[in-house]
Amino acid sequence: MVKIIRRKSLGIQPVYDIGVEPDHNFLLANGQVASNCFNKSHSTAYGFVTFQTAYLKANYPVEYMAALLTANSGDQDKVQMHIANCVAMGIEVLPPDINKSRVDFTPEGQQILFGLSAVRNVGLGAIECILQERDENGPFQSLAELCDRISLHAVNRRALEALILSGALDVFNANRNQLMQDLPFVVEWAQGRARDREVGQGNLFDMFSGGSDEGIAAPGGYETAPSAPLVPDFDPQEKLRQEKELLGFYVSDHPLKTVQRPARMLAPINLADLEAQPDNTTISAIAMLASVKPVVTKKGDRMAIVQLEDLSGQVEGVVFPRSFERIGQHIIADARLMIWGKVDRRDDRVQLIVDDAEPIETVRLVMVEMEPRTAADIEQQHRLRNVIRSHQGTDSAFARVPVVAMIGQNENRQLVRLGAQFRVDDPEATVNALVKANFKAHATPLLPR
Repeated sequence: MVKIIRRKSLGIQPVYDIGVEPDHNFLLANGQVASNCFNKSHSTAYGFVTFQTAYLKANYPVEYMAALLTANSGDQDKVQMHIANCVAMGIEVLPPDINKSRVDFTPEGQQILFGLSAVRNVGLGAIECILQERDENGPFQSLAELCDRISLHAVNRRALEALILSGALDVFNANRNQLMQDLPFVVEWAQGRARDREVGQGNLFDMFSGGSDEGIAAPGGYETAPSAPLVPDFDPQEKLRQEKELLGFYVSDHPLKTVQRPARMLAPINLADLEAQPDNTTISAIAMLASVKPVVTKKGDRMAIVQLEDLSGQVEGVVFPRSFERIGQHIIADARLMIWGKVDRRDDRVQLIVDDAEPIETVRLVMVEMEPRTAADIEQQHRLRNVIRSHQGTDSAFARVPVVAMIGQNENRQLVRLGAQFRVDDPEATVNALVKANFKAHATPLLPR
């Protein structure tokens, strides 16, 4: 580190400068001049790094996103945001695979595999044991082979359960419940084979299935491994819940994926975009309640602090007593809701003040079909506005049925969501009024039945 002993104006000097005032040049102890050109060198370095990362993302998107996910693996919000970006880029992020995943996120063709280190309850020692055996002797073919080839001291039963429920052993059997039922029998069988190998004693069944002449247990014989009676697989929602618990994310699927396309029309702002929204902005969002914390105020009123989640990320939400009194029956964990609320900032953190909510299964839309010429007619726009405004109920603030204009036909059709001020209270009555006013309209559910 260079110590500056004094500052002195030296006029124009033959050094690299960025045009700052001459007295920003410093005289060093050795008589040399240090010009204040840090800003330009710093910005040049950042510009070069930006060019490099842009090049990698454009030409090696899978490898780039895998590295980005690995670098941010400790930040759950960022990982979820990057996974959403992968989906938007057409890159599928898959659960870990016992035969392909390594420690960190792993590129696999046009897909990215979760790293084994992302699985909770699976320590680094267990991962090193699995990878070493796999690298030396090839991929595993079954649960029995896995348990027989690895050290069950390094990879204990808890770690194996986590690998099963996270999807890492789906390559053996996609029925995770069956693998969980088989596990106790297979572990006991593998431990018995390990004890036999330690004392040099063979197994009668191993010898008949190709064991060595000396009677020592051969590496094969996995077909003799015991198994549990056949059972049905876990419910899809239960499998997703287990994935979320062990990986921190929904990977093989997401409860909101089926409504991703209509969600863009009704809720164009993702939760990850709330940071960019001004305070008190009213937004609509389709989200899932990842967690619910009930709260009772000093006055005895009920409210809730919730964690909202969509495909892009998470944000905290607050349901105050006045809103909770109306929608409290919907505020339960794992509920998928259409939410209306306002952006708020507390202690430099963004949160959503939830004003209203409705289960997405009951959300309905009013669709108005219009020709482009009709949609551009000011008089027709005025007529449409008056019909909609007359069906917003006694309190328009609580009208929640969105109105969507469908302009054009077939491949040239455009869907335009009318603003929150045009939500209506009764979709059937609104449709009847629109038809009576010579508009082509119908009510439809958000989710197809």
